[in-house]
Amino acid sequence: PHLRLAGGGAGIINFCANNYLGLSSHPEVIRAAVEALEKFGAGLSSVRFICGTQSIHKDLEEKIARFHQREDAILYASCFDANAGIFEALLTPEDAVLSDELNHASIIDGIRLCKANKYRYKHMDMQDLEAKLKEAQKHRLRLVATDGAFSMDGDIAPLREICQLAQKYDALVFIDECHATGFLGPNGRGTDELLGVMDKVTIINSTLGKALGGAAGGYTTGPKPLIDLLRQRSRPYLFSNSLPPAVVGCASKALDLLMESNAIAQSMAAKTQRFRSKMTAAGFTISGKDHPICPVMLGDARLASVMAEDMLNRGIYVIGFSYPVVPKGKARIRVQISAVHSDEDIDRCVDAFTEVGRKHGALP
Repeated sequence: PHLRLAGGGAGIINFCANNYLGLSSHPEVIRAAVEALEKFGAGLSSVRFICGTQSIHKDLEEKIARFHQREDAILYASCFDANAGIFEALLTPEDAVLSDELNHASIIDGIRLCKANKYRYKHMDMQDLEAKLKEAQKHRLRLVATDGAFSMDGDIAPLREICQLAQKYDALVFIDECHATGFLGPNGRGTDELLGVMDKVTIINSTLGKALGGAAGGYTTGPKPLIDLLRQRSRPYLFSNSLPPAVVGCASKALDLLMESNAIAQSMAAKTQRFRSKMTAAGFTISGKDHPICPVMLGDARLASVMAEDMLNRGIYVIGFSYPVVPKGKARIRVQISAVHSDEDIDRCVDAFTEVGRKHGALP
């Protein structure tokens, strides 16, 4: 969490990384990467189905499936690739996909690649989703696609209600868990564990590049017949090089740490609550609920930019977000809490926000 920026001084605290559990700098995770590098080499120079599969790749896929309590898993170079590879392989022109309007760009791009009938429902609006599901009954197969936790707003999909509607209208449920895997739920298994619907969500896509070591890589986990299909038909899997052994090693160790103890995952809740409650008390509006993504809503793009610059001058590294990354009029500074932030780090961040907010008129 503590870093030095080029051209800047020391003592900068990083509040804009996806390193939710702090595992990218965990000594055991780093050691596992070094050991894999030395034993298995720098890379495979091949895709998986030619000569790009090592024992560690199969072991990691088995571990991912066990962590999520699913039948099987398949690795990709990134979760962007996993999202690009699943819809085209699974859905035909006879099928339908129903997507939340604020889904991640990679889900949107993946859906564009498939020939299924496309429906977009209002963000987390269950009445609109039900109306779209009724309309989609004429199609062979229906797939509801949603982020588990939405990266720009820090809000969590109403999976209980989504799964109830899916059951009512005979649909499958797909969730992208990039901003949930490792720290949401009692054991960090994600939003489906948090909301008690692990047995009702059919397909999970997620990343190794955020909470699970922070390096690279993504995956799909779900029913074995689906994973078998993806190994034969998913283009990003078939035509992308295998994950480098060092990446596989550090992700595998990250999963080991999470399955040995839920202490790291549990540590997030108190830190997130500390930041959210203190910022709200100071007068800021924080979007989302109980998620370490804490968007400080400012509205004006220029205000978000200059406040972020002033925060850096006070030793806090955050980034302003504005259109087209977020809708017009909803500019913000997205703060991300990590398990390796100390209470003192969090308090220093809140104090800097309060000082900068008053200077620029964001606070009275």
